Amino acid sequence: MPGFWSVVGRSLLGRCPKCGKGNLFARYLKQVDHCEDCGEQFGHIRADDGPAWLTIIVVGHVLAPIWLWVLPGSTWPEWFAMTFWATLSLVMLLVLLPRAKGLFIGLIWRNQAH
Repeated sequence: MPGFWSVVGRSLLGRCPKCGKGNLFARYLKQVDHCEDCGEQFGHIRADDGPAWLTIIVVGHVLAPIWLWVLPGSTWPEWFAMTFWATLSLVMLLVLLPRAKGLFIGLIWRNQAH
């Protein structure tokens, strides 16, 4: 069994936590049933709401201090500020969500908690 940090790194990259070669996802958030390289089974592992929760927590904790620092002294038009912050939040969420799901799948697999 690979070490904890190996599993974390491989999972964050969307790779098989066991071998690090096969893909963990067939599409954006659709996990594969098994690794194409080593054959490890992942179809039975369910991350449920964990990845969404983690993604929201991370994005909120990163952006909230920035908002509180930038917005009070900002001279941006309201339409621009609303569009900019909403777009930045959405991009961060879309980038982090599959990584969070990969992390949860990898840790569930590593701890044999399925």
